[in-house]
This record gives sequence, C-alpha cells and structure tokens, in this order.
Amino acid sequence: MRLAIQQLTEEPGCDHNQKKTAEQKKEACKKPTPGATAGGCAFDGAQIVLLPVADVAHIIHGPITCCGQSYNNRGTRTTAGNLHQYGMTTDMSELDIVFGGEKKLKASVRHVAAKFKPKAIFIYSTCVTAMTGEDIHTVAKEMTEELGMQVIPVDSPGFSGSKNLGNKFAGNALFEHVIGTKEPESIPMFPINLIGEYNIAGELYQVQPLFDELGITLFSKMTGNAAYEELCHAHRSKLSVVICSRALISIARQLDEKYGIPYFEGSFYGMGETKRTLMSIAEQMGSDLLKRKVEELTARKEKETYERLAPYLPKMKGKKVLVYTGGVKSWSVLKQLEEMGMEVIKSSTRKSTEEDIARILNYFEGNEDGLMPKGDGKTLLKYMKEYDADLFLAGGRNMYNAMKGQVPFVDVNQERHFAFAGYEGSVVLAQKICATLESPVFQLVKKPAPWEVSFG
Repeated sequence: MRLAIQQLTEEPGCDHNQKKTAEQKKEACKKPTPGATAGGCAFDGAQIVLLPVADVAHIIHGPITCCGQSYNNRGTRTTAGNLHQYGMTTDMSELDIVFGGEKKLKASVRHVAAKFKPKAIFIYSTCVTAMTGEDIHTVAKEMTEELGMQVIPVDSPGFSGSKNLGNKFAGNALFEHVIGTKEPESIPMFPINLIGEYNIAGELYQVQPLFDELGITLFSKMTGNAAYEELCHAHRSKLSVVICSRALISIARQLDEKYGIPYFEGSFYGMGETKRTLMSIAEQMGSDLLKRKVEELTARKEKETYERLAPYLPKMKGKKVLVYTGGVKSWSVLKQLEEMGMEVIKSSTRKSTEEDIARILNYFEGNEDGLMPKGDGKTLLKYMKEYDADLFLAGGRNMYNAMKGQVPFVDVNQERHFAFAGYEGSVVLAQKICATLESPVFQLVKKPAPWEVSFG
C-alpha cells in the first residue's frame, strides 16, 4: 500500500514531475497535511471516480458512516443503471474489528451478486478496515473465482491522503483490474477515451451530440455515464482526452505506455475551449475531413450560441466575478466568463496543478495578483469587499460566505444541479448568472434593517 501511494504521488505524466530531479521525485506531489481531507478524503475521491459506473455494485467495507459520507452527494447522471444510488456497506462493528470482517465481506458480496446481478462488484477499503489489516485483495480474488463475476478491490483508506489521491486509487484499480480484460466486437473509425468527466448534472449530455455529429465515438467514458463493458474496452481507443488532469492522468499515461494510446488535456467549458478540444482530437486523428467538420460545426454552434446569449450579454458585461473552484475549472471557467464579457477578479489555485496555475497566470497576463492560493472565509469576504465583487462563483460549501458578504452566488462544483459544458452549457450558465444578479433579494439585504432605520 505504501509503495502504491508513493507511485501514485510521483505521477510522471504530470509536467511538473517531469521537471523534477531524481531526489525531488522521491517526495510526494503533495503530502497530506492537517485538514487536507476537509475537502474530501481519499475514500471520497475513489468514490467520485467509480460511483458513476452504475451497472456495477459498490460495497464499502467499513462502518456505515463511511457509506453515508459520500452516498448520493453528487449529481452524476447516467443511463447505464441505478446501482450507484444504493448505499452498500458491510457496516463493520466493534466485534468485526476485534474478530475480523472478511467473512462478513464475503457474505455481502454473495448477497449483492445474487440480489442485484451486477456486471461487476467494487469493494472499497476504508480507514478502519485498512488499519485492522482486512485483505480485500484475497477476498476479491476468491469471490471472483466463486461467483464467476469480476470482484475488484479498491484500496481507498481515507487517512492515506486527499480526495485527489483517492481519484488515483480508483484509476489504479481500473487499470489493474478492468481495462483490457475484454475485447470489443468492433472498433469504430474514431474511438476515443474521455477521462475525468463524471457527467455532473448531465454535462456529458451537453457535449455528446457534438461528438455524434462529428462521427467521433466515445468508446470509453471514465466514468460519467459509463457502462462496465466500455471500461474494459478502453485499450482499443485511438486517443485519450483527459478532462481533469489531476485526477486521472495516471490512467492516460499508462494507456499510452502499455497500449500506445496518445493523450492530451481538454476542456468543454466555454466555446473557445470546446473548439480547441474538438480540433485537437481531429488533429490527433490525422483526419482533414474531421478537421473541416469541426470548423463547420463550431462556427455554426458559436453563431447559434451568441444569438441565444444576446439577451444576457448586456446584463453581464463588465460585472466583476470572484472565482473559487479547482482543477480544470480554475482556468477554463475564466475563459467562459470572459466570452460573456465578465471581468474575473481572482481565481483559486488551492486545488490546482502547476499546469493549471500556469494557465490561470496566462489568463491574467502574468499578473500573480490574480491568483488566490488561500480561500478561507475571512479571505474570501475580504476580496469580495475589496474588489466590490458583483458575483461569487464557487462550490456549495462557500455559499454561506457569499451570504455573509451579501454577494450573488452561483454553484459551479460537483453538487450543482445545472450543467455548464459545451455550447448549451454556456447558455445555461448565462441564464443562472443573470437570474442570480437580478434577484431582488440582493437589493433587499443591502438596505438597512427596519430597526436600524427606526433607531438611527
């Protein structure tokens, strides 16, 4: 386990790791620090990646509270099944901790296999079962042989690190136990892997029609709206597109090394990034026909989108936005807001890679004042007031900071209920921003309270 953590935190696919010396590579990318798991532990991160696979069962080997920690708290959408909506756990008790819980785990696997008949079963270790030495790998192997169904161990004790490390645990489980285990019946002309896209609020549904129109097949989606079978076939794609580099670049790098599948990082936030990503796919495929189709499609979509944005653009022009999000959104959303005529004050870098930070810096033309490495409530409120922010874009946990600052707020993180990807997503985001900016509640809360008026 220790070796696995070290390997996963020394991801050679990261640009910044490639620049390190041999001595520096011995150190982890980012060691866990006190409070590091407040934004999600490694177990949470593993579930973020794997739970969207909805035709497999997910059994959590640990106390029932671990199951509740991440149960149904993300708006991932799927058409592949509904098993991701079940909270399955071995519910480890004190007696199980003393006498061992592997028999209970085996009984749970048999029960789930018989009752739900899933395509496969993922079993997750947690802090408790990792500390007591539960051997989920041996259990998974025995259950696979007994049931004739793939039972896949996922090492994911929460104490081992942050949510991002858990993403990598999940990716490692997919690469070791799922990818390459089956062969597809046929291979289309332009098959690609879409890695790190979780179909939050249905964002994949906003970009899938673009691929369909271009004749590009999403051969393996990791893992938004994914079926188990397509994950097994990922080794037969011609290209991997990584949407969130920090999370699963290790899978893309391993697919490249083992199967010769090239990869690049893309984004579907904003019209410009959507076009860049689609054109990069066409270029990697080496098809002039595909490049022409991308040019025609994106030109038509941009024209249609700007026509639909026309009622909203004047309302957003020049409005100042404070952005506090992470990963790919920390830089790509900035460009999406810029397309709408808005001015970004600062963007968070707390959960960003060095590549993400470089892109944010590029947006701010090298001005480091645009970077926001810390995002505690006091700091966020300070920036909102200092820059007279018109809007705060962040995750749901920061909604209360916006309320304290009396600043309009739009949720852009994984708990959101609206999708903001592709051309359709830009229109939806504009609608939500305008609805928030024009909400009468913000005029009301900025007025003095009745008792302040009465008593001076």
